[in-house]
Amino acid sequence: MALLEVRDLTVTFQRKGSAPFNAVDGVSFDVDPGQTVGLVGESGCGKSVTSLAIMGLLPKRGNRVGGTVSYEGTDLLTLSDRQMRDRRGRDLGMVFQDPLSSLNPVIPIGIQVTEVLERHRGMARKKAMVEAAGLLDKVGIPDPTRRLTEYPHQLSGGMRQRALIAIALAVQPRLLIADEPTTALDVTIQAQILALLKELVTDSGTALIMITHDLGVVAGLCDEVNVLYAGRVVEKAERHELFAQPRHPYTHGLLASIPRLDGARGERLNPIRGSVSDNIPWDTGCAFAPRCPNALEVCTQVTPPQEDIGGGRLLRCHNPVRPGTPAVEEVSV
Repeated sequence: MALLEVRDLTVTFQRKGSAPFNAVDGVSFDVDPGQTVGLVGESGCGKSVTSLAIMGLLPKRGNRVGGTVSYEGTDLLTLSDRQMRDRRGRDLGMVFQDPLSSLNPVIPIGIQVTEVLERHRGMARKKAMVEAAGLLDKVGIPDPTRRLTEYPHQLSGGMRQRALIAIALAVQPRLLIADEPTTALDVTIQAQILALLKELVTDSGTALIMITHDLGVVAGLCDEVNVLYAGRVVEKAERHELFAQPRHPYTHGLLASIPRLDGARGERLNPIRGSVSDNIPWDTGCAFAPRCPNALEVCTQVTPPQEDIGGGRLLRCHNPVRPGTPAVEEVSV
């Protein structure tokens, strides 16, 4: 049985005087123990909202959550606030996107790490401080004992991100969610953070959900990839299959838009035309149709079903990319 089973997860935001907005619209995926699953897509596709719904961190008012999120057979969406607080940190850990806003700016790093140990492992403050220093050392923060007394603004961006990872892993959760943990970091620190996450997953057997828009991160870390667009999974595949042969035009466009080091000097990039807001409702057709180079008349009239195209690979498209089509063709904008 999968460690986490997400089935038909929906998140609808509702504001007074405005129409409901489906940020997540029927998302389903599984995460096995020790597996790294990627949720990929542009900003606004529903990745972060999916993670917040799994963790029970969405605001209590103004939204409606449906579907099931089963962790070892228990539906997390049916648990009370107190029960979810017991689960978070102990069974489920999360590394947020912006460490500077995620860490409390007026509390030393040591207190923020030890409170997790005290809450979930019942450790005394003095013993928890020793454990916290070991955690900071484990995630590669130099001089960890001194860093425990410092505040978030005294740490670099990479150190703050490592501190967040230390907090998330303090009680060794079986599932870790990383929401774009390398955003705003330089490429050297990005590589170090990704290597750290990969090492932790390998050593501890922790399952990891990696949320990112960076396909380079996916290529080096994820076992399985779910590509999201407008709140729905449009393609699901094993990492190597996805990069070798993307079938959905959106996935194909994401890969084609990556700058290539072996490209000719002055070669133009190949962006996906339009923006995420250029879509149509899923209940009337394919949301990607207004931006899609493969769009047919049926794409704006009939909702594409999710189909299994073999080997556990799922695709939601009326006119998929033909096998063998290179992912670096010219895109008109």
